[in-house]
Amino acid sequence: MVLRQAHESSGYSNSDRDRFLSEPAKRLGRTEFARDRARIIHSFALRRLAAKTQVAVPWLTDFPRTRLSHSLECAQVGRELGAALGADPDLMEGACLAHDIGHPPFGHNGEDALNAVSESCGGFEGNAQSFRLLVRLEAKTVDQAGNSVGLNLTRASLDAATKYPWPRAINSRKFGVYDDDLKIFNWVRLGAPEGMKSMEAQIMDWSDDVAYSVHDLEDSLVTGQVKLEHLAEDLPAIFEVAKNSAMEDMTEVEAHQALKDLQSLSCWPTNYDGSHRHLARLKDLASQLVGRFALAAEKATREEFGDGDLTRYCASLIVPREQRIEVAILKSIATFYVINASSSVERYADQQIVIKELVEMVLAGAPATLESFFQEDWRQATNDSQKLRVVIDQVASLTDPGAYTLHTKLNSLR
Repeated sequence: MVLRQAHESSGYSNSDRDRFLSEPAKRLGRTEFARDRARIIHSFALRRLAAKTQVAVPWLTDFPRTRLSHSLECAQVGRELGAALGADPDLMEGACLAHDIGHPPFGHNGEDALNAVSESCGGFEGNAQSFRLLVRLEAKTVDQAGNSVGLNLTRASLDAATKYPWPRAINSRKFGVYDDDLKIFNWVRLGAPEGMKSMEAQIMDWSDDVAYSVHDLEDSLVTGQVKLEHLAEDLPAIFEVAKNSAMEDMTEVEAHQALKDLQSLSCWPTNYDGSHRHLARLKDLASQLVGRFALAAEKATREEFGDGDLTRYCASLIVPREQRIEVAILKSIATFYVINASSSVERYADQQIVIKELVEMVLAGAPATLESFFQEDWRQATNDSQKLRVVIDQVASLTDPGAYTLHTKLNSLR
Protein backbone atom coordinates (compact mmCIF):
# COMPACT_ATOMS: atom_id res chain seq x y z
CA MET A 1 0.00 0.00 0.00
CA VAL A 2 1.41 3.38 -1.01
CA LEU A 3 0.60 6.34 1.22
CA ARG A 4 0.31 9.67 -0.52
CA GLN A 5 1.80 12.69 1.18
CA ALA A 6 -1.08 14.89 2.33
CA HIS A 7 -1.32 18.41 0.97
CA GLU A 8 0.42 21.01 3.12
CA SER A 9 -1.74 24.14 3.32
CA SER A 10 -0.10 27.29 2.12
CA GLY A 11 -0.01 30.28 4.42
CA TYR A 12 1.87 28.44 7.18
CA SER A 13 5.59 28.50 7.91
CA ASN A 14 7.84 25.82 9.36
CA SER A 15 7.67 27.77 12.63
CA ASP A 16 3.86 27.43 12.61
CA ARG A 17 4.28 23.65 12.29
CA ASP A 18 6.94 23.36 15.03
CA ARG A 19 6.25 21.40 18.21
CA PHE A 20 7.66 22.29 21.61
CA LEU A 21 9.42 18.92 21.54
CA SER A 22 10.53 17.64 18.16
CA GLU A 23 8.45 14.56 17.43
CA PRO A 24 8.75 13.10 13.92
CA ALA A 25 5.66 11.46 12.47
CA LYS A 26 5.37 7.72 12.98
CA ARG A 27 4.13 7.28 9.43
CA LEU A 28 3.98 9.28 6.24
CA GLY A 29 0.80 10.64 4.72
CA ARG A 30 -0.42 13.20 7.25
CA THR A 31 0.21 16.90 7.68
CA GLU A 32 1.32 18.25 11.04
CA PHE A 33 -2.13 19.78 11.57
CA ALA A 34 -3.82 16.47 10.76
CA ARG A 35 -1.65 14.89 13.47
CA ASP A 36 -2.81 17.59 15.89
CA ARG A 37 -6.46 16.96 15.07
CA ALA A 38 -6.01 13.20 15.61
CA ARG A 39 -4.35 13.75 19.00
CA ILE A 40 -7.23 15.91 20.17
CA ILE A 41 -9.87 13.46 18.95
CA HIS A 42 -8.20 10.57 20.76
CA SER A 43 -7.65 12.47 24.01
CA PHE A 44 -9.16 11.45 27.33
CA ALA A 45 -10.27 15.02 28.03
CA LEU A 46 -12.30 15.34 24.82
CA ARG A 47 -14.06 12.06 25.58
CA ARG A 48 -15.06 13.34 29.02
CA LEU A 49 -16.88 16.30 27.48
CA ALA A 50 -19.67 13.85 26.56
CA ALA A 51 -20.86 14.03 30.18
CA LYS A 52 -20.27 17.72 30.87
CA THR A 53 -22.98 20.37 30.81
CA GLN A 54 -23.32 22.71 27.86
CA VAL A 55 -26.42 24.64 29.01
CA ALA A 56 -29.16 22.11 29.84
CA VAL A 57 -28.43 19.23 32.23
CA PRO A 58 -27.37 16.50 29.77
CA TRP A 59 -29.00 13.47 31.38
CA LEU A 60 -32.46 14.88 32.20
CA THR A 61 -33.60 14.45 28.58
CA ASP A 62 -31.91 12.94 25.54
CA PHE A 63 -32.06 15.91 23.16
CA PRO A 64 -29.91 18.77 24.56
CA ARG A 65 -26.28 19.18 23.64
CA THR A 66 -23.44 18.18 25.89
CA ARG A 67 -20.13 20.01 25.89
CA LEU A 68 -18.84 17.38 23.44
CA SER A 69 -21.67 17.67 20.91
CA HIS A 70 -21.33 21.46 21.07
CA SER A 71 -17.59 21.11 20.35
CA LEU A 72 -18.30 18.84 17.38
CA GLU A 73 -20.77 21.36 15.95
CA CYS A 74 -18.38 24.24 16.56
CA ALA A 75 -15.70 22.24 14.73
CA GLN A 76 -17.95 21.74 11.70
CA VAL A 77 -18.64 25.49 11.48
CA GLY A 78 -15.00 26.42 12.05
CA ARG A 79 -13.62 23.91 9.57
CA GLU A 80 -15.82 25.17 6.72
CA LEU A 81 -15.50 28.88 7.51
CA GLY A 82 -11.76 28.55 7.99
CA ALA A 83 -11.32 26.66 4.73
CA ALA A 84 -13.31 29.35 2.88
CA LEU A 85 -10.84 31.95 4.16
CA GLY A 86 -7.71 29.91 3.44
CA ALA A 87 -7.05 28.51 6.93
CA ASP A 88 -6.01 24.87 7.18
CA PRO A 89 -9.19 22.77 7.73
CA ASP A 90 -7.54 20.24 10.07
CA LEU A 91 -5.99 23.03 12.14
CA MET A 92 -9.38 24.75 12.40
CA GLU A 93 -11.24 21.58 13.33
CA GLY A 94 -8.67 20.70 15.98
CA ALA A 95 -8.77 24.18 17.53
CA CYS A 96 -12.57 24.12 17.68
CA LEU A 97 -12.62 20.63 19.19
CA ALA A 98 -10.12 21.77 21.82
CA HIS A 99 -11.60 25.18 22.67
CA ASP A 100 -13.64 23.88 25.66
CA ILE A 101 -11.55 20.83 26.46
CA GLY A 102 -10.51 22.07 29.90
CA HIS A 103 -13.94 23.19 31.08
CA PRO A 104 -15.04 21.69 34.41
CA PRO A 105 -18.23 19.88 35.45
CA PHE A 106 -21.46 21.93 35.66
CA GLY A 107 -20.58 24.36 32.87
CA HIS A 108 -19.83 27.98 33.72
CA ASN A 109 -21.30 27.48 37.20
CA GLY A 110 -18.55 24.96 37.91
CA GLU A 111 -16.02 27.40 36.51
CA ASP A 112 -17.21 30.12 38.90
CA ALA A 113 -17.13 27.73 41.85
CA LEU A 114 -13.58 26.60 41.13
CA ASN A 115 -12.43 30.17 40.66
CA ALA A 116 -13.82 31.07 44.09
CA VAL A 117 -11.86 28.31 45.87
CA SER A 118 -8.59 28.67 43.94
CA GLU A 119 -7.72 32.31 44.54
CA SER A 120 -4.59 31.40 46.49
CA CYS A 121 -3.13 29.45 43.57
CA GLY A 122 -3.99 31.86 40.75
CA GLY A 123 -7.71 31.36 40.20
CA PHE A 124 -9.52 29.24 37.66
CA GLU A 125 -10.50 30.06 34.08
CA GLY A 126 -11.87 27.46 31.66
CA ASN A 127 -9.81 28.71 28.72
CA ALA A 128 -6.59 28.74 30.73
CA GLN A 129 -7.45 25.24 31.92
CA SER A 130 -7.88 24.14 28.30
CA PHE A 131 -4.39 25.43 27.48
CA ARG A 132 -3.01 23.71 30.59
CA LEU A 133 -4.58 20.46 29.57
CA LEU A 134 -3.20 20.64 26.03
CA VAL A 135 0.36 21.46 27.14
CA ARG A 136 0.65 19.61 30.45
CA LEU A 137 -2.19 17.47 31.81
CA GLU A 138 -3.22 15.24 28.90
CA ALA A 139 -0.90 12.24 28.67
CA LYS A 140 0.77 11.90 25.26
CA THR A 141 4.33 13.23 25.20
CA VAL A 142 7.02 13.57 27.88
CA ASP A 143 10.43 15.23 27.74
CA GLN A 144 13.74 13.57 28.59
CA ALA A 145 13.25 14.36 32.27
CA GLY A 146 9.88 12.62 32.26
CA ASN A 147 7.83 15.82 32.43
CA SER A 148 4.59 15.89 30.47
CA VAL A 149 4.16 18.41 27.67
CA GLY A 150 0.60 17.28 27.04
CA LEU A 151 -0.42 16.61 23.44
CA ASN A 152 2.65 18.45 22.12
CA LEU A 153 0.63 20.22 19.43
CA THR A 154 2.10 22.56 16.86
CA ARG A 155 2.56 26.23 17.62
CA ALA A 156 -0.21 27.25 15.19
CA SER A 157 -2.73 24.76 16.63
CA LEU A 158 -2.13 25.86 20.21
CA ASP A 159 -2.38 29.50 19.18
CA ALA A 160 -5.62 28.80 17.29
CA ALA A 161 -7.16 27.26 20.41
CA THR A 162 -6.22 30.28 22.56
CA LYS A 163 -9.21 32.60 22.86
CA TYR A 164 -7.56 34.94 25.39
CA PRO A 165 -3.82 35.20 24.60
CA TRP A 166 -2.71 36.82 27.84
CA PRO A 167 -2.13 35.83 31.51
CA ARG A 168 -4.29 36.67 34.53
CA ALA A 169 -2.16 39.67 35.42
CA ILE A 170 -3.61 41.49 32.41
CA ASN A 171 -7.26 40.50 32.90
CA SER A 172 -8.28 38.65 36.06
CA ARG A 173 -11.72 37.71 34.67
CA LYS A 174 -10.85 36.30 31.25
CA PHE A 175 -7.36 34.98 30.58
CA GLY A 176 -5.79 32.13 28.64
CA VAL A 177 -2.84 30.89 30.68
CA TYR A 178 -1.83 30.30 34.30
CA ASP A 179 1.53 31.64 35.45
CA ASP A 180 3.13 28.19 35.75
CA ASP A 181 2.28 27.41 32.10
CA LEU A 182 3.90 30.57 30.72
CA LYS A 183 7.00 28.80 29.41
CA ILE A 184 5.13 26.97 26.65
CA PHE A 185 2.68 29.85 26.22
CA ASN A 186 5.55 32.24 25.49
CA TRP A 187 6.94 29.71 23.01
CA VAL A 188 3.52 29.52 21.31
CA ARG A 189 3.28 33.32 21.09
CA LEU A 190 6.80 33.82 19.72
CA GLY A 191 6.59 36.58 17.12
CA ALA A 192 2.83 37.16 17.63
CA PRO A 193 1.54 40.71 18.19
CA GLU A 194 0.99 41.17 21.92
CA GLY A 195 -2.59 40.47 23.00
CA MET A 196 -3.81 39.79 19.46
CA LYS A 197 -5.70 36.61 18.62
CA SER A 198 -4.58 34.74 15.54
CA MET A 199 -6.91 34.64 12.54
CA GLU A 200 -7.63 30.99 13.31
CA ALA A 201 -8.49 31.80 16.94
CA GLN A 202 -10.87 34.52 15.76
CA ILE A 203 -12.59 32.04 13.43
CA MET A 204 -12.79 29.51 16.28
CA ASP A 205 -14.28 32.16 18.59
CA TRP A 206 -16.96 33.18 16.09
CA SER A 207 -17.74 29.55 15.28
CA ASP A 208 -18.21 28.93 19.00
CA ASP A 209 -20.62 31.87 19.28
CA VAL A 210 -22.54 30.78 16.18
CA ALA A 211 -22.82 27.15 17.25
CA TYR A 212 -24.01 27.70 20.77
CA SER A 213 -26.28 30.67 20.04
CA VAL A 214 -28.17 28.66 17.42
CA HIS A 215 -28.14 25.26 19.04
CA ASP A 216 -28.92 26.43 22.57
CA LEU A 217 -32.06 28.05 21.16
CA GLU A 218 -32.96 24.79 19.44
CA ASP A 219 -32.42 22.81 22.66
CA SER A 220 -34.47 25.28 24.67
CA LEU A 221 -37.39 25.16 22.23
CA VAL A 222 -37.45 21.37 22.14
CA THR A 223 -37.36 21.09 25.94
CA GLY A 224 -40.10 23.71 26.27
CA GLN A 225 -38.03 26.24 28.20
CA VAL A 226 -38.38 28.93 25.52
CA LYS A 227 -41.87 30.00 24.50
CA LEU A 228 -41.85 31.76 21.14
CA GLU A 229 -45.04 33.64 21.90
CA HIS A 230 -43.37 35.35 24.88
CA LEU A 231 -40.31 36.70 23.05
CA ALA A 232 -41.72 40.13 22.22
CA GLU A 233 -42.92 40.89 25.74
CA ASP A 234 -39.73 39.51 27.30
CA LEU A 235 -37.39 41.34 24.90
CA PRO A 236 -36.62 44.23 27.33
CA ALA A 237 -35.34 41.71 29.88
CA ILE A 238 -33.50 39.74 27.18
CA PHE A 239 -31.92 43.00 26.01
CA GLU A 240 -30.61 43.67 29.53
CA VAL A 241 -29.08 40.20 29.62
CA ALA A 242 -27.41 40.85 26.26
CA LYS A 243 -25.96 44.17 27.41
CA ASN A 244 -24.60 42.67 30.61
CA SER A 245 -23.13 39.48 29.17
CA ALA A 246 -22.90 39.50 25.38
CA MET A 247 -22.61 42.97 23.83
CA GLU A 248 -22.34 46.00 26.08
CA ASP A 249 -22.76 48.66 23.38
CA MET A 250 -25.97 47.24 21.91
CA THR A 251 -28.91 49.63 21.91
CA GLU A 252 -32.52 48.68 22.57
CA VAL A 253 -33.44 49.80 19.06
CA GLU A 254 -30.84 47.40 17.65
CA ALA A 255 -32.18 44.58 19.83
CA HIS A 256 -35.72 45.09 18.54
CA GLN A 257 -34.47 45.23 14.95
CA ALA A 258 -32.43 42.05 15.39
CA LEU A 259 -35.39 40.10 16.71
CA LYS A 260 -37.58 41.50 13.92
CA ASP A 261 -35.00 40.45 11.30
CA LEU A 262 -34.75 36.96 12.77
CA GLN A 263 -38.51 36.55 12.95
CA SER A 264 -38.82 37.64 9.31
CA LEU A 265 -36.75 34.69 8.11
CA SER A 266 -38.76 32.10 6.20
CA CYS A 267 -37.51 29.36 8.52
CA TRP A 268 -38.39 31.11 11.81
CA PRO A 269 -40.95 28.98 13.67
CA THR A 270 -44.17 30.60 14.87
CA ASN A 271 -44.80 27.75 17.31
CA TYR A 272 -43.41 24.37 18.29
CA ASP A 273 -45.58 21.36 19.14
CA GLY A 274 -43.00 18.57 19.14
CA SER A 275 -44.19 17.04 15.89
CA HIS A 276 -41.81 15.67 13.27
CA ARG A 277 -42.78 18.52 10.94
CA HIS A 278 -41.99 21.19 13.55
CA LEU A 279 -38.75 19.49 14.55
CA ALA A 280 -37.69 19.41 10.89
CA ARG A 281 -38.49 23.12 10.61
CA LEU A 282 -36.40 23.75 13.69
CA LYS A 283 -33.45 21.89 12.17
CA ASP A 284 -33.87 24.00 9.03
CA LEU A 285 -33.77 27.11 11.22
CA ALA A 286 -30.49 25.98 12.79
CA SER A 287 -28.98 25.24 9.38
CA GLN A 288 -30.02 28.55 7.88
CA LEU A 289 -28.86 30.58 10.87
CA VAL A 290 -25.44 28.92 10.92
CA GLY A 291 -25.11 29.61 7.19
CA ARG A 292 -26.29 33.20 7.64
CA PHE A 293 -23.73 33.99 10.35
CA ALA A 294 -20.79 32.16 8.76
CA LEU A 295 -21.40 33.57 5.28
CA ALA A 296 -21.73 37.13 6.63
CA ALA A 297 -18.29 36.83 8.24
CA GLU A 298 -16.74 35.23 5.17
CA LYS A 299 -18.12 37.89 2.81
CA ALA A 300 -17.18 40.86 5.01
CA THR A 301 -13.67 39.51 5.60
CA ARG A 302 -13.06 38.90 1.92
CA GLU A 303 -14.30 42.39 1.08
CA GLU A 304 -11.79 43.82 3.55
CA PHE A 305 -8.77 41.62 2.85
CA GLY A 306 -9.33 40.24 -0.65
CA ASP A 307 -8.50 36.79 -2.02
CA GLY A 308 -5.72 34.52 -0.88
CA ASP A 309 -5.04 32.55 2.28
CA LEU A 310 -5.96 34.64 5.32
CA THR A 311 -3.96 32.94 8.07
CA ARG A 312 -2.22 33.65 11.36
CA TYR A 313 -1.65 37.43 11.62
CA CYS A 314 -2.07 38.64 8.05
CA ALA A 315 -5.79 39.48 8.52
CA SER A 316 -8.61 39.76 11.03
CA LEU A 317 -12.07 38.22 10.91
CA ILE A 318 -14.70 40.83 10.07
CA VAL A 319 -18.19 40.11 11.39
CA PRO A 320 -20.90 42.64 10.50
CA ARG A 321 -22.46 44.36 13.49
CA GLU A 322 -25.95 43.21 12.51
CA GLN A 323 -24.92 39.56 12.79
CA ARG A 324 -23.05 40.13 16.06
CA ILE A 325 -26.24 41.61 17.51
CA GLU A 326 -28.39 38.76 16.22
CA VAL A 327 -26.05 36.19 17.76
CA ALA A 328 -26.00 38.15 21.05
CA ILE A 329 -29.80 38.16 21.15
CA LEU A 330 -29.99 34.42 20.47
CA LYS A 331 -27.45 33.71 23.22
CA SER A 332 -29.36 35.93 25.62
CA ILE A 333 -32.66 34.16 24.91
CA ALA A 334 -31.16 30.91 26.19
CA THR A 335 -29.57 32.73 29.12
CA PHE A 336 -32.82 34.41 30.12
CA TYR A 337 -35.12 31.38 29.84
CA VAL A 338 -32.75 28.56 30.81
CA ILE A 339 -29.64 29.71 32.66
CA ASN A 340 -31.41 32.38 34.73
CA ALA A 341 -34.55 30.31 35.41
CA SER A 342 -35.43 29.89 39.09
CA SER A 343 -35.09 26.10 38.85
CA SER A 344 -31.60 26.52 37.41
CA VAL A 345 -30.56 28.96 40.16
CA GLU A 346 -31.50 26.39 42.80
CA ARG A 347 -29.45 23.73 41.02
CA TYR A 348 -26.47 26.08 40.71
CA ALA A 349 -26.42 26.61 44.48
CA ASP A 350 -26.26 22.85 45.06
CA GLN A 351 -23.52 22.45 42.45
CA GLN A 352 -21.44 25.20 44.06
CA ILE A 353 -21.57 23.28 47.33
CA VAL A 354 -20.54 20.05 45.60
CA ILE A 355 -17.52 21.71 43.95
CA LYS A 356 -16.42 23.47 47.16
CA GLU A 357 -16.73 20.32 49.25
CA LEU A 358 -15.02 18.21 46.59
CA VAL A 359 -11.97 20.47 46.64
CA GLU A 360 -11.90 20.33 50.45
CA MET A 361 -12.26 16.54 50.62
CA VAL A 362 -9.82 15.75 47.80
CA LEU A 363 -7.25 18.11 49.33
CA ALA A 364 -7.67 16.59 52.79
CA GLY A 365 -7.24 13.05 51.51
CA ALA A 366 -4.57 13.61 48.84
CA PRO A 367 -2.75 11.87 47.32
CA ALA A 368 -5.02 8.87 47.91
CA THR A 369 -8.05 10.82 46.64
CA LEU A 370 -6.30 11.76 43.38
CA GLU A 371 -6.49 9.86 40.11
CA SER A 372 -3.22 8.13 39.26
CA PHE A 373 -2.12 10.67 36.64
CA PHE A 374 -2.34 13.53 39.18
CA GLN A 375 -0.43 11.78 41.96
CA GLU A 376 2.98 12.46 40.38
CA ASP A 377 2.12 16.18 40.18
CA TRP A 378 1.20 16.07 43.87
CA ARG A 379 4.53 14.47 44.79
CA GLN A 380 6.40 17.15 42.83
CA ALA A 381 4.46 20.02 44.45
CA THR A 382 6.67 21.96 46.87
CA ASN A 383 4.13 24.24 48.56
CA ASP A 384 0.44 24.52 49.44
CA SER A 385 -0.36 26.62 46.37
CA GLN A 386 1.02 24.00 44.01
CA LYS A 387 -0.82 21.24 45.86
CA LEU A 388 -4.10 23.13 45.61
CA ARG A 389 -3.56 23.53 41.87
CA VAL A 390 -3.22 19.75 41.52
CA VAL A 391 -6.52 19.30 43.36
CA ILE A 392 -8.19 21.91 41.14
CA ASP A 393 -6.88 20.03 38.08
CA GLN A 394 -8.39 16.82 39.45
CA VAL A 395 -11.82 18.31 40.18
CA ALA A 396 -11.92 20.23 36.89
CA SER A 397 -11.30 17.02 34.96
CA LEU A 398 -14.42 15.33 36.33
CA THR A 399 -17.61 14.86 34.38
CA ASP A 400 -20.89 16.03 35.92
CA PRO A 401 -21.89 12.51 37.06
CA GLY A 402 -18.30 11.85 38.11
CA ALA A 403 -18.34 14.91 40.36
CA TYR A 404 -21.54 13.77 42.08
CA THR A 405 -20.25 10.20 42.44
CA LEU A 406 -16.90 11.21 43.91
CA HIS A 407 -18.61 13.70 46.23
CA THR A 408 -20.93 10.99 47.56
CA LYS A 409 -18.04 8.55 47.97
CA LEU A 410 -15.74 10.96 49.82
CA ASN A 411 -18.58 12.36 51.91
CA SER A 412 -19.43 8.86 53.13
CA LEU A 413 -15.85 8.46 54.41
CA ARG A 414 -15.94 11.59 56.56
